[in-house]
Amino acid sequence: MKSLKEKVIRYILFVFGIVSIIITVNIFLILIKESALFFTHVSLVEFFTKKQWTPLLKPQHFGVLPLVCGTFLIVFFSSIISIPIGILSAIYLSEYSNKKVRKVVKPILEILAGIPSIVYGFFALNFLTPILQKLIPQTNIYNALSAAVAVGIMTIPTVLSLSEDSMQAVPKSLREGAYALGLTKFEVVFGVILPASISGIISSFILAISRAIGETMIVALAAGSTPKFTLNPLESIQTMTGFIVQVSQGDTAKGTIEAQTLFVVAMLLFIITLLMNVLSRYIANKFREEF
Repeated sequence: MKSLKEKVIRYILFVFGIVSIIITVNIFLILIKESALFFTHVSLVEFFTKKQWTPLLKPQHFGVLPLVCGTFLIVFFSSIISIPIGILSAIYLSEYSNKKVRKVVKPILEILAGIPSIVYGFFALNFLTPILQKLIPQTNIYNALSAAVAVGIMTIPTVLSLSEDSMQAVPKSLREGAYALGLTKFEVVFGVILPASISGIISSFILAISRAIGETMIVALAAGSTPKFTLNPLESIQTMTGFIVQVSQGDTAKGTIEAQTLFVVAMLLFIITLLMNVLSRYIANKFREEF
């Protein structure tokens, strides 16, 4: 009877695994099909090298660099916030705090990951932007910096949770051996614990960056909808996800080149996110420590 139950559970799990694979493959095929139609009208050279993106306006331009630039502008500034705060918080919770503090503080910080991104978007627009405008008067109402700060706050739990788990997985014997050699607490943390848990820590960085790349509502609300090739975070920009939101509102006729831009941008976003996840898996396997 027990063997029969295990077989049933195994088949159920297999079916769900196959369904998820089929869904992913279908999404990929749809993106490929529509992107191929797009590239019958627009050359790859124009798409990847031109600095003007106005597919919904006349004259039309299809250089995706402004969207890519806007996306990575958000990623860069959000990483400056999430990675240092996340890793330092993880070090404190793992190595310096007691168990009672860890049990209270870690769940509270992880709540940040459960807040809807649209709430972060309104927070950035109505709270962060006015502060930035007081500190830096030339800040636009819609700007990349306030959106990036909100994305950074949202991705802190990703870095913190995964990094702290990796540090906690380091055997106690390594810590005790380091202390027996006369190392200080600081030397143990940065000379033993961090190197031993580096694969999980780097993976947390990459996963946080991947989430920042795919973030939609924060950038749609706070960053604006001006596709601009700029490195100035105080200006209005548009990201790849922000453009997808704009086109998906239903005003664009199906089958037109304007509608196909949605799929080609989604395909580019799909590839970038996939590469980030593959890189995360590669790093995790390459630097994995077996204890």
